[in-house]
Amino acid sequence: MRTEDIKSVYFIGVGGIGMSAIARFFLNKGIPVAGYDRVSTPLIQTMQSEGADIHFEDEPALIPEQFRDKEHTLVIYTPAIPNEHKELNYFRANQFEIQKRAQVLGMLTRSLKGLCVAGTHGKTTTTTMLAHLLMQMPEKVNAFMGGISKNYGTNYLYSADSDYVVVEADEFDRSFHWLNPYISIITATDPDHLDVYGTYDAYLESFREYSHLIKSGGVLLVHTGLAFRPDLQSGVRQLSYSMTTGDFHAENIRMGGGEISFDFKSSFGDIPGVRLGVPVEVNIENGIAAMAVAQLCGVPDELIRKGMETFKGVDRRFDIKIKTDKLVLLSDYAHHPEEVRRCAESLKGVFNGRKITAIFQPHLYTRTRDLYKDFAQSLSIFDEVVLTEIYPARELPIPGVTSELIYERLHSNVEKWLIESSNVLEFVRTHDFDVLVVLGAGNLDDKMSQISEILQKRA
Repeated sequence: MRTEDIKSVYFIGVGGIGMSAIARFFLNKGIPVAGYDRVSTPLIQTMQSEGADIHFEDEPALIPEQFRDKEHTLVIYTPAIPNEHKELNYFRANQFEIQKRAQVLGMLTRSLKGLCVAGTHGKTTTTTMLAHLLMQMPEKVNAFMGGISKNYGTNYLYSADSDYVVVEADEFDRSFHWLNPYISIITATDPDHLDVYGTYDAYLESFREYSHLIKSGGVLLVHTGLAFRPDLQSGVRQLSYSMTTGDFHAENIRMGGGEISFDFKSSFGDIPGVRLGVPVEVNIENGIAAMAVAQLCGVPDELIRKGMETFKGVDRRFDIKIKTDKLVLLSDYAHHPEEVRRCAESLKGVFNGRKITAIFQPHLYTRTRDLYKDFAQSLSIFDEVVLTEIYPARELPIPGVTSELIYERLHSNVEKWLIESSNVLEFVRTHDFDVLVVLGAGNLDDKMSQISEILQKRA
């Protein structure tokens, strides 16, 4: 199907953060959008208000008539949808054009200059930072982000005037192999998604294959010290970054009084006195990567500096809900041991000397099975740890794989509890906190407004 043949688009799993961004892209272009998801969410309600026709029962009879024309309807689905899904099988049986979300993003990176951010962690914040920096330019930017930008209240940005599209490049299900980046950042290659890849070597190989997809004349910006070996096409430059070394890095880092500033050192021109709008240590490195790509795309120094200072962050990424001398409450999407470690160390740095409690909901049986020892190690940085049952997402239970694998290996100096997620609100009501962080990629975030309401009375 050619792009010009698309007269309507149907989404199976429309409410996901990545799927909804593409749905909104088509809505913005005036193309009718409909779709299915399991439950209504605020994001889905926003899409409905923008014109999307969405239902919540897997029933082919509910597919609107306009979306039954296979010559002009593109069907997009997420890999999280099971094979037995009735609507997906209706479209398969009737030979519709069916694409994964990543294939559609790949189409966009072929028609525009794709600025793609890949890596085990840091993708969403770096992607959203980069989009915000490019939004300082008169022509703005197109962007498909893996989280809701607090600056714009959306996970999707549209510009008819920009040649660039910022894309979060997801390695799950090898989705990023559909992309053709012009510039790509690779933030990290710590092992993850071993349910898909089987071995760490296969995981690293997928990043090598991804690096080969960067267009000739483009750039690979890779964090120093990563384990994989890039395979670059002729004419692709490789540059490096980190907090303290590489072609792009920071010097004269200054922390204190709730602020972080540093001098950005670059092979293409230094930018002194950069201030972080979200002052946590991990954002120094995320910011260096975003500033480097913005600089390569011609964003002037003063706009880069302005963008970094005005960046408000991403929902569920070090997302502070309450901050007083008596109590701090925040939410963080960390669901990999390295992300948990970075969150814990950042909190220890920002709130030095205060008691820090984490409520953590493990995400996926396979990830828990593969990484439970690493989770225990990272969680043990906190003073107190509350573990809930595993959030299954797309998976069925695995015998013997429970949160107890992590719980039993937490260090002896950590005060710990193992509770059901249904009891989290009662736990919050009956315990005292100094700094509380709710961690994970599951559904505990749905309780954040209630947790905030309970704790607001004590703050």
